[in-house]
This record gives sequence, structure tokens and C-alpha cells, in this order.
Amino acid sequence: MRMNLQIEDVHKSYRVARHEPLQVLQGMNFSFPTEGFVSICGPSGCGKSTLLNILGGLDRPDSGKMYWGGEDVSSWSVQKMAWWRNATIGFIFQSYHLFPELTALENVELPAALGRKNRLKEARELMAAVGLEKRIHHRPAELSGGEQQRVALARALVNDPPVSLADEPTGNLDGATSREMVDLLLDLALQRKKILILVTHDAELAARAAIRLRISDGHLQQL
Repeated sequence: MRMNLQIEDVHKSYRVARHEPLQVLQGMNFSFPTEGFVSICGPSGCGKSTLLNILGGLDRPDSGKMYWGGEDVSSWSVQKMAWWRNATIGFIFQSYHLFPELTALENVELPAALGRKNRLKEARELMAAVGLEKRIHHRPAELSGGEQQRVALARALVNDPPVSLADEPTGNLDGATSREMVDLLLDLALQRKKILILVTHDAELAARAAIRLRISDGHLQQL
């Protein structure tokens, strides 16, 4: 049985200095499919990244629950959450978050190493899939922005996660590189029959998704 993410009555707020708590997510509910492309859009500050962080287990809701295959992930210990996150979630951020002292291939292998897995073969195959098989021994400073984001994409997929979360992954790239990156990201996710949940300000990109969601006034709406 393939598992899916589901959120139930999720609330999240932040306290800023001495001000009243800022309510960001207010009773969100949604059951994500097991595969395909889901886009999340909305104005700046509406809570898109907050929701993605909760879905990826980087943050917890103030109240409400998140389920994975029927289990309440939001109630797990920090250690269990970390294990689940490494095995289940692939993250692609706007900033590449590559380790400068590691080669491109070593950066891609890192999530597998943290999970005590040997996935060197898969890492090499992914580097070839993103067109960087000749750059595996280069460090991030020796790569362009587009190449660094390709390394980050390969790293996100090295553990073959069922869920990929992308937070404005092309925000630091020029137009042509951005389009190439998006096509590559979608191709790899859909070929593997996984789910890609992508946060974007780009209406054209959001419209390519099979399921389009928008955050408005703390609520999640399907378009």
C-alpha cells in the first residue's frame, strides 16, 4: 500500500517580539495524493514555507495533526521524526544548501550516509540524470548557480523518497535556467511515480500542476 501525507485542522502561529501572536495557518485540511505534481501558491508571508516545513517534519503545528499512512507523525519523538524525514522526504530549497568542503558527488551522497546507506551507484546515476556526470568531483564554488541547484535536486532524490518538497527552487536562477530546472524536476519526480509538492510565486508554473492549491487568510483552497 502506498502511503500519503494528510493534514487535519493544522494551526500555526509565530510570536514576534512583544506583539500578539501572528496566526499563519488556521485550520488547514488536505489529503495529498501518492504521486503527481501539486503546486502551492499565495502572497508573500501567507504561510507557504511554513506549511512545507510542517509537511517535511522540520516544524510542528501548534495544534492539529499530520498523518503519514494513517500514523500521526506530529506526535513522534524528535529522533523518530528525523529518521522518517531522511527516508521519506526530499527537500529542494531556493538556496542550494550545499556543503562547500564536499564535492558535488559527496553532497549528493550525504542523505544516504546519514541514513547509514551506501547509495554511491544511485548518486552517480542521478548526477548523470541531471547532466553533471563530468562535474562530480567539483566543489560548489566551482559550479554555476544552475549546476548547484541540479546537485541539490540529485541530493533530494538519492534516497528515492516518496515525497519531494520544493520551496521556490528556481528563485535564484535566470529565466532559461529556471525553465530547464523545472522541466528536469518534474520529469524526475513523475518518472519515478512520486509526489512533488512545490511552492511557487510563478502562476504559469503553478498552472502546470495536476492539483493547484492556494493559501488565503490562513486557509488552504483548491483551485
